[in-house]
Amino acid sequence: MRIFDTKQTRAWDRYTIENEPITPVSLMNRAAAAFTDWFTGIYTDRQRPVVIIAGTGNNGGDGVAVARFLHWQMYDVHLLVCDFDGNRAPEFEAQLALLPAGLKPRFPNPNDLNDPNDLNSPTPPVYIDALFGSGLSRPLMGQWAEVVDFLNDPRGREVVSIDMPSGLFADRHTTGEAVVYANRTFSFETPKLAFFFPENEAAIGAWTFESIGLHPGFDAETPFHYLTLPDAARLLQPRSKFSHKGTFGHALLVAGSYGKTGAAILAARACLRAGAGLLSVHAPCCACLPLQTAVPEAMFSTDRRARLWTEAPALERYSAVGVGCGIGQEAETAAALEELLTSAQREHFNRSWSTWGMVLDADALNLLAQHPDWWALIPPETILTPHPKEFERLFGKSDNDFARNALQRQKAQEHQVYIVLKGAHTAIACPDGTCWFNSTGNPGMATGGSGDVLTGILTGLLAQGYAPGDAALLGVFLHGLAGDRAAQKWGYQAMVAGDLTEFMGEAWQEIENYAQ
Repeated sequence: MRIFDTKQTRAWDRYTIENEPITPVSLMNRAAAAFTDWFTGIYTDRQRPVVIIAGTGNNGGDGVAVARFLHWQMYDVHLLVCDFDGNRAPEFEAQLALLPAGLKPRFPNPNDLNDPNDLNSPTPPVYIDALFGSGLSRPLMGQWAEVVDFLNDPRGREVVSIDMPSGLFADRHTTGEAVVYANRTFSFETPKLAFFFPENEAAIGAWTFESIGLHPGFDAETPFHYLTLPDAARLLQPRSKFSHKGTFGHALLVAGSYGKTGAAILAARACLRAGAGLLSVHAPCCACLPLQTAVPEAMFSTDRRARLWTEAPALERYSAVGVGCGIGQEAETAAALEELLTSAQREHFNRSWSTWGMVLDADALNLLAQHPDWWALIPPETILTPHPKEFERLFGKSDNDFARNALQRQKAQEHQVYIVLKGAHTAIACPDGTCWFNSTGNPGMATGGSGDVLTGILTGLLAQGYAPGDAALLGVFLHGLAGDRAAQKWGYQAMVAGDLTEFMGEAWQEIENYAQ
């Protein structure tokens, strides 16, 4: 699913109006109906007051239409119109004219903006923010900031924003301080770019979106995409009846050290559940017994040292290698990693990516940050999986999340690698400049070892012959989906990283069922 900026979304609206065809007011009614259907499914108490605070632009027109629809469904609706400058959009005027006689709007000034006098209800009202939506181009000030302050009453109000919390920019960092802090946000057609960044979480609250039937023929260039189940299903490679273990590759994981053997075990289990035909784990001697006991399906490649990884195994026999989980950052380990990267570069030039791939995670990334000259050794289309702190060590600090995303995309292009920045909406930056935000995953995955599981999944997919880009997208989606299924059983607080692997079968089945 493509994520368009504000100008492109407006162009999409115009394209729909011209090519469906449909009138602007009818399209606004369609959007308002979608919001109303969603709203009434959540706020079922028709006696609870609903106070809609609308501007006089198109977002305000949406709010007026919503007021009409809720009134028809017997909700206790109160419509407050902030007409401070006299600039009314034609669609807003049209919606105002459609209000039934029983629904009278109020036109308050900021200094007398308060709850309507006839709110005779034991329950506090729900406020609907329909001031500006996603069309805002500059920070809110003056009277508009006073309205925002009203909605953000420190005593607490339940606020629902239509399309976008007013004051928040949809596709760039928000510089103004006057921003509505919504409990929920309902977006039209697709999510907004701002939804995917932590800096906006407090303002956006719980968000969702629904299609309003914008014309499918619209096309525009955008680097941003939302990774959903249909996207993952399209990447799935079917298995032949006559397949054997050699068909699905031989993966190598270089992982673990004394006290961190668990990282190797988590990655190994995930690699096998991802479908690798064979798996070898290279680790220090101390990891042999725990690994062979916990993951009997994996073969063990023993390092000469008892507690550290110090030897780079030969790569000729392997289809993919994942390195970094729990390896530490000792000098001997750093030397072994440099040797491994040198070997991997040779493999890249000797073999096609259909039979070879590499994942760098955790301490491999930390060591790379300490030795930036090693970038010359990293083969193109390698997958890097940093969390935010590891990303910062690699590339430096950013002023805000939008700037960090731009840096992530820049570095992916510069080094011709896939950078998987882990988070609530894990972002996959690709060598071609595109960036995908994942739709699966949950806060229960914020636990030690979740990243090791992802490394194992990605390595297992590469071993089977998935192209690096396909492996990155499918692997991230699968990882999050397994986490979602685990959360249904354990809840967020009780989840541990090993639960993700246990639910990978259900996640695979969901993707496969959609693909059929």
